Amino acid sequence: MKKLVAVTACPTGIAHTFMAAESLEKTAKEKDVPMKVETQGSVGVENELTEEDIREAHAVILAVDTNVDESRFEGKPVIRVAVSEAIKNAGDLIDRALAKEAMSAEDYADNVQRKKAEKGEERQGFYKHLMNGVSFLIPIVVAGGILMALSFFGGLDPAEDSFFAQLGVIGKAALGLMVPVLAGFIAYSIADKPGLAPGLVVGMMASNNGSGFLGGIIGGFVAGYVAKLIKDKFPLPRSLEGIRPVLVIPVLATLVSGILMAYVIGVPIGALMTGLENWLNSLTGANAILLGLLLGGMMAVDMGGPVNKTAYAFGVGLIGSEIFGPMAAIMAAGMTPPLGLFIATQIAKNKFSKEEREAGKAAGVMGISFITEGAIPFAAADPFRVIPSLIAGSAVAGALSMAFNAGLRVPHGGIFAMAIPDAAQNVFLYALAIIIGALVTAVLVVILKKKPTETAADITS
Repeated sequence: MKKLVAVTACPTGIAHTFMAAESLEKTAKEKDVPMKVETQGSVGVENELTEEDIREAHAVILAVDTNVDESRFEGKPVIRVAVSEAIKNAGDLIDRALAKEAMSAEDYADNVQRKKAEKGEERQGFYKHLMNGVSFLIPIVVAGGILMALSFFGGLDPAEDSFFAQLGVIGKAALGLMVPVLAGFIAYSIADKPGLAPGLVVGMMASNNGSGFLGGIIGGFVAGYVAKLIKDKFPLPRSLEGIRPVLVIPVLATLVSGILMAYVIGVPIGALMTGLENWLNSLTGANAILLGLLLGGMMAVDMGGPVNKTAYAFGVGLIGSEIFGPMAAIMAAGMTPPLGLFIATQIAKNKFSKEEREAGKAAGVMGISFITEGAIPFAAADPFRVIPSLIAGSAVAGALSMAFNAGLRVPHGGIFAMAIPDAAQNVFLYALAIIIGALVTAVLVVILKKKPTETAADITS
């Protein structure tokens, strides 16, 4: 009796991975076909295929939307499809796999070459590399954001050794890994394991030099292609091949991409940020609504990046001068991106995958806690439609906050800060500004965002 093996994996590894595995296992059982399915989900590899499993298998089904190690299946007939295909057409996949002919020894070499060519073609997609980084970014954002929000129950300035203070420390540590992880796994997608080290390093540099998550994305691509270039174009003598992946490529790729980040990528972005800050300072005391509009838009441009931080620092600085309006506008604008995405995922469920709707709920929690970074996974996945929507909603919230003469004496806390006595002025109108801004974001996202295709739905999941 012919046996089959399969691997399922979606970018987030939350639902589609296991839905595909269940569909394949259930259908194989109905067809009385022995089958073992390995899942590569968010919790890691489960039901792992052994060498014996693969050796005994007649064929392999790879229902994956992320990079998986295919080298262990070399010499076996392989069917590679999107994970959604396994959910909807498991029976057809199994029939196709059973119909495959076992590969002869003569075909082995040709098969290996074909697999390498296919693997190279798969890794040329900008979107695929970006989504690989996003898939690893999501758990970091969710864990860090929710722990940060929970820490606010201990007040804005809890005792240093208190439990809530430690929750804040853990949350900040997790969020501090966002950019390095994003850059690292973009580079990993491009160059495989040799790209991870330089990607993580340039991601950390982007965090430290003010480039933010946009710098991390650029740095991740640079690191990945530098590592791939070294890997493909600079062969070493066979006697030195052993040190290539652990010494030569990581060192050279990290050196080159790090220098590019320090002197080419970081410098212009830093200059741009300085110019923006000077421009912002020149607007102080001008039209209050225009200032709110500007600060609000800046809060959503890069969601925790240098532009966002410039606006935030501007508002915090004005608190010391007992000018509380800009801080209120800034916090309102910082809350609306994730809140707007939460609303969008609830009112237009057909435009989001199941995983995105679940991520939308987490974004809602982050939104009420003034953690703008909760919108980053959505922005990174569809930047040309989502970021303009976020900017528009935040600008409206900021302008309305200034128009309503709202004020805020504390620099953080979201809706929890509004509950602190005398911390906020014109609380009800301030809340209205936040609601209107979030609705503007939600409506624009719903209008601009396309319905996910089968592959895109799974990828963005």
